[in-house]
Amino acid sequence: MAEPVIPYDQDFYGWVQQQMLLLQEGRLEELDRDHLLEELADLGRSEKRALTSQVARLCCHLLKWHYQPARRSRSWVLTIRGARQDIQSLLRDNPSLKGKLAEIFADGYARGRLLALDETGLGDSVIPEVAPFTFSAAIEEAIAWD
Repeated sequence: MAEPVIPYDQDFYGWVQQQMLLLQEGRLEELDRDHLLEELADLGRSEKRALTSQVARLCCHLLKWHYQPARRSRSWVLTIRGARQDIQSLLRDNPSLKGKLAEIFADGYARGRLLALDETGLGDSVIPEVAPFTFSAAIEEAIAWD
């Protein structure tokens, strides 16, 4: 006797467990294909969002570093280093995202710029709408706190 189908919208964890079991047992005809496809697409978007978020964090702090040199701190250096490590880790785990770096960098910079404007109180015209640095420079530029 087959186990009851666990509804996707009522018990997500149970649904995932059931779908994994069906896959492991090769019972492909019983899979909830529509929801599986939806979840797989969401996983991909989630990784892209995570990378964009880290790029935004990095850009925000690089902009603060550049436009408020008198306020530089060890905390900013550590945030920049942490964002760089997180970006490198995400790219190592998801190498196909490298093909989307131009889009991700543009989106991340735009978000990071808004964060920097909010956190610094600087005028909108002070921080450029187009990144004053490349992705490579953002990742590699030496930042040190003495």
